[in-house]
Amino acid sequence: MALFEREGDKLQADLNSQALSVIAVENDFVEGVYDKLATVYDVFFGPILHPGRLLALQRMDIQPGDRVLEVGVGTGINSALYPHNCHVTAIDFSASMLAKAHGRVRRKGLHHVTLMEMDAAALTFADESFDIVYAPYLVNCVSDPLKVVREMQRVCKPDGKIVLLNHFRSTNWFMSWFDRVLTPLTVHIGFKSDLDLPGFLAQTGLQPVSIEKVISGLWSLVICDRD
Repeated sequence: MALFEREGDKLQADLNSQALSVIAVENDFVEGVYDKLATVYDVFFGPILHPGRLLALQRMDIQPGDRVLEVGVGTGINSALYPHNCHVTAIDFSASMLAKAHGRVRRKGLHHVTLMEMDAAALTFADESFDIVYAPYLVNCVSDPLKVVREMQRVCKPDGKIVLLNHFRSTNWFMSWFDRVLTPLTVHIGFKSDLDLPGFLAQTGLQPVSIEKVISGLWSLVICDRD
């Protein structure tokens, strides 16, 4: 029994100390990439990633009056999916992406959606402000995913949900290698393809209620209770 406990402790220590990706990026780099992508994002990433967005909104089970924070609103594709009887605050770091989101929200008359320019790693909201904190296609795009998730945890109510929709490194050895090889290339179109899910969960302390594969199994919908 002690042997298995030691092996479990070693695995946990490895997860807690391992690098989550082969590449590191700075905020200025990320902002530059998304400023360039703003005009073409909806064309290239809109239809492909939309099934994941629809499933995430279904699984969130948003209730009337819920306060929802969307971290990384991008061009605002999700905005029209939210029920009108909730209150949505949606933030993004890229002014160019937000400009597209403002146009979409205005055209569709989405008065329940408030857009703000903000760094996801330094949220200006008070502790325990939101019932649901949702990051769609975000945590493998930011410079410090651990800091972003800790901020998400901070602003989420104790009985709230944290929802992540993201690509993580494959558990298949060949695809895992391929994800690592691709990352220095994919980072130039806005994301790291090799973010490690077990290490990410261990280092953030998130305890998933459910993990579902979406979009041909290439992306994961991870739902966690805040506590």
